[in-house]
Amino acid sequence: MFKNQDTSVSKAKKAISDYKNAIGLPLGLAELMVFYCERASGFSDDVGLQDEGYFDALVRMFEQALKTISTLPEGRRPELFARLDAVRRISHNFGYGVGDDMGDLLAEYGITRAQ
Repeated sequence: MFKNQDTSVSKAKKAISDYKNAIGLPLGLAELMVFYCERASGFSDDVGLQDEGYFDALVRMFEQALKTISTLPEGRRPELFARLDAVRRISHNFGYGVGDDMGDLLAEYGITRAQ
């Protein structure tokens, strides 16, 4: 992280909300949500962030991404689900049960995951 770098979760979530309200295409929305999860988990892993509120927001977005992906045509789902599974694997490093919560959510949506 660089000095004076802004890492606002609320700004990232607002961008997703703005897209949903302006355009709202499910594929684009799913892509933004998965990208958010990738960046948020990667950032946490890179800097060793330990913030339960941040992780709660990540898990909520992970679940929203799963819900949105589930509305897409079958052919569009596997790549996005695989990217979320990669987020789950990284998130096991955080503690707080983040990776386990994500694994439970994947199971709820019938997604088989690599261990």
